[in-house]
Amino acid sequence: MTRKRLGFFTRLLDDAPAKERYRLATEQIRHAERYGFDSAWIAQHHFHEHEGGLPSPLVFLAHVAAHTSTIRLGTAIITLPLENPLRVAEDTAVLDLLADGRLEVGFGSGGTPTSFLPFGLTINERAATFADHLHLIHSAWRGDSLTHPDNHLYPPAPQLAERVWIATFSVDGAVRAAQQGHGLMLSRTQPRPADNLALTLDQIQNPIIDAYLDALPSGVAPRILASRTAFVADSDAYALKVAEPGLTRQAQQHRAAGHALTGDAVTDYIQQFDAHIGAPQTVLASLQRDSVLARATDISFQVHSVEPSHQDTLRSIELIAEQIAPHLL
Repeated sequence: MTRKRLGFFTRLLDDAPAKERYRLATEQIRHAERYGFDSAWIAQHHFHEHEGGLPSPLVFLAHVAAHTSTIRLGTAIITLPLENPLRVAEDTAVLDLLADGRLEVGFGSGGTPTSFLPFGLTINERAATFADHLHLIHSAWRGDSLTHPDNHLYPPAPQLAERVWIATFSVDGAVRAAQQGHGLMLSRTQPRPADNLALTLDQIQNPIIDAYLDALPSGVAPRILASRTAFVADSDAYALKVAEPGLTRQAQQHRAAGHALTGDAVTDYIQQFDAHIGAPQTVLASLQRDSVLARATDISFQVHSVEPSHQDTLRSIELIAEQIAPHLL
């Protein structure tokens, strides 16, 4: 059986100014590389620094590429409707060369309605715009002429077509990703239907995987990346102490947005936000109950929406590598 690939994911949310966030995230990725992680993934967010700290993921990854040598570097995700697709094609082509072929390109359609407005779009236009932009990027990477016979992407990047990942919450999105031979990106948590709040995350995501595998063309190997919240510390008590402020804040925001939650203890929030928190054996036992992870080809771990210190994040990376990954991958 092929070994699953281990990833580290960050939304660059350390409690610090932007420059310091970027320095800390770079150090965290370098630490993950030292501890044998296969990949590092970063998110893109425009304008809202409390959702994510990075509007320019390809610029940041070029910096990280210069400070690493083996770890694969991925976007999770580029909000494609809000980008100029030809510039994305050009920037990913250059970055992949600078990174010695280590780039993985994750795309998504975005989910914050107000972020679309400064780009001259509404969120209702995102699906059609996403499809148009993705088509143009593939055309450019492939070497097609662009409007004029003399215009072709330079540097050429046909290799990137095999490293595209699509983030989706839906069966329909999984089918579209599969039909184009793309990888499938699954989120660390998903909203529950109002009439069935007790659904587990794997009960929601397994049908998405089923649809993806059924629609995948013959001969195309599946690529399924499951992101999960995992904060690991040397004891359950310390992990819960660190996790409580961030999860409590997330619960307050969740309720303010009109979503239902049960209970007011950090242990209640852990279950409802699909978080895996505690000492290594606690987190491992929790992860082993998630049937999606057995089907994934790649698993990426993030500490969000827990808000640990930088040192606690580094320690979590170490414990995942040493005490969880050997049993999970």
